[in-house]
Amino acid sequence: MPITRAEIADHVAAAFDAAPVSREALLAAAAASGARPGVLASLGRLPSASFRELRDLWPILADLPVEPGDPPLAGLR
Repeated sequence: MPITRAEIADHVAAAFDAAPVSREALLAAAAASGARPGVLASLGRLPSASFRELRDLWPILADLPVEPGDPPLAGLR
């Protein structure tokens, strides 16, 4: 099953309650919530930066589909 934005959101959305959030904090939140290794790998591709909102991740992870079976949004540009 491919990694999706929805799955990433499920694991890290709560981390944005204390925005801004670093890549390291997102990785920690995902690991604490039991995220699959592919989710952690996807988050590991984020630059070492701070993110204010969940949607700030999507331009960087544009190759990931929103839901299973969706095409990646990067392919729709």
